[in-house]
Amino acid sequence: MPFAGISWSEHGFELVMIDEGGRQTTPPRTFPAGQIWGLVDHLRRTRQVRCVVDSTNGLIDGMLMEAGLPVYRADPGSLPPRPRFGSADARALAGAAVHRFTELTLLDPVKGTLTGRRSEQFRQIARSEQDAGPLRDAGRYVAYGDRSDPARSIALTFDDGPNPPYTGMILDVLARYGVPATFFCVGMRAAAHPDELARIVASGHEVGNHTWSHPFLPDLSERELAEQVERTDAAAGYPAARLFRPPYGTRTPMLMSWLTGRHDGHRLVLWDVDSADWQRPGPDAIAKGVLKQSRPGSIILMHDGGGDRSQTVDALPAIIDGLLADGYNLTLAGSLFPRKEKPHCLGPQPFPEPLSLSPLITGRTPCAIRSRP
Repeated sequence: MPFAGISWSEHGFELVMIDEGGRQTTPPRTFPAGQIWGLVDHLRRTRQVRCVVDSTNGLIDGMLMEAGLPVYRADPGSLPPRPRFGSADARALAGAAVHRFTELTLLDPVKGTLTGRRSEQFRQIARSEQDAGPLRDAGRYVAYGDRSDPARSIALTFDDGPNPPYTGMILDVLARYGVPATFFCVGMRAAAHPDELARIVASGHEVGNHTWSHPFLPDLSERELAEQVERTDAAAGYPAARLFRPPYGTRTPMLMSWLTGRHDGHRLVLWDVDSADWQRPGPDAIAKGVLKQSRPGSIILMHDGGGDRSQTVDALPAIIDGLLADGYNLTLAGSLFPRKEKPHCLGPQPFPEPLSLSPLITGRTPCAIRSRP
């Protein structure tokens, strides 16, 4: 059974396939970032292949698992040093499966990308809270808004896109209801789909930064973190909101220090309502879970990217209907930051992420976007 090493660079993805003896079986192939579905389809048609990615490549593993392929993660200790911007190379990833197979982690579709590393993630988050004070004091750290706000504001957010066709379908639903949302875009996808990004902005929605390749931040150096964020800013056109959401919600002391030192930099946005839509439990379960958890000031985590998001599309009308019926004002995540520089909106967070089309079921007339000033 062959191994497929899948690397990423600023240009997209490279695929190298080797057999169990370490011999390359086909010429290397490259797939531009905009052809990520083509990469998945190519591997799905390859008989009994085992895929290998590294911890800086959080864009592809969920899609591969959705396609029924086994995916292994090779962590830094099992690989040679990475280049200045990119993952370990594809040949090294495939080779790790031959020479260091016992060091690889088989990803669980239910546990996701961080299979086997959740406890490490929690430790990093706990350590980061000791260094979060300056961001809190500057009003640049939000997990939810003011619970006592009489406007009962609440924010819909979507991670990991742009991801055709699902981003466009979500935008269609939002347009029919006339409500805003915040899209935390991955740089590689934003660069590959500028038209989708332009539509998000032109529709009055908010764009945030979700890194370039969706890495596990504890495995990055400060230089790599800076490149991930700054290149994504460039791909997204330096959005005025200057919002940043770390992949999987993972914070590290280095991230906190880096953000604090950037006085004109990003504001950290987490969430307090996890839709768990990446697990694809069904549209009804997604909608019911979101409505049950929502409270005034909530920031709702959903996904337009990272795989098949048709269930999210199907759940969205019921979510919006339920929130509006409960008297919530749907607004942008950036509007939930405190207006005064004081600690605010910090609560214990979940740590999710992070990976059937039907017609819209709403007949609401489009109206102006409801957005808090």
